[in-house]
Amino acid sequence: MRLTALLLACALPVAAGAADIRVLSSAAVAPGLSRIADQYRKDTKNRLRVQYANPQQLERRLGSGETADVLIASPGLMNDQLRRNKIEPDQHVFLGRAGIGVAIRVGAADPDIATLDRFKQTLLTADSIVYSQPGPGVYLEKLFELLGIGEQLKAKTTRYSAASQVLEHVSGGKGVEIGFATIPEIRQFDGKGVKLAGPLPEQIQSSTTYSAGVMTEAADADVAREFIQYLGTPPAKAIFTAAGFD
Repeated sequence: MRLTALLLACALPVAAGAADIRVLSSAAVAPGLSRIADQYRKDTKNRLRVQYANPQQLERRLGSGETADVLIASPGLMNDQLRRNKIEPDQHVFLGRAGIGVAIRVGAADPDIATLDRFKQTLLTADSIVYSQPGPGVYLEKLFELLGIGEQLKAKTTRYSAASQVLEHVSGGKGVEIGFATIPEIRQFDGKGVKLAGPLPEQIQSSTTYSAGVMTEAADADVAREFIQYLGTPPAKAIFTAAGFD
């Protein structure tokens, strides 16, 4: 970690004076971005002022004219902002891809999710299924219907509005609770009574990519561009990888 910090510190020049960078970000990248924010402040003295929101909230806020220095979002929203000339087209960096994982309580038996058939059987025999809506639940509900198990799971499904609530539910459970969240969100709960049982089987995995761009109405575009460059360095990408992003 010391080597990573040193490489990050050498990647870009330190700003002459501390600056605040306003970031409007998808909540899904918080597990990686929070670590980046800490390291970035140590290296440059600049501070990230991050506001997290789910995709629907981000879309509404941007639609109402809200702006920031940097936007971090999934492709659909990012491309929409590019078309509207709200993002500088040449100041854009890929951050990572987050897949959906299966979360269980620490101490509970590991579920068998190695194949699609075993995954289905695990869900059918679980005491409860837990996921966030919006979030992975949007995809999962369609998936369960396609797999022919939607009706069987409805009565034992609990939905929350945030991944943290899902994982708290799993950690406090007493039976066979199967929780779903993105892999970075599950890894953020390491040491809090939850563990990652594994990703969804490959043939049904759904991943979301995230990227960062400088907004055209940035208060200090030069500092925002430096931060985007910082995010593109190999050590910064390694921080996102360690947080569970591909």
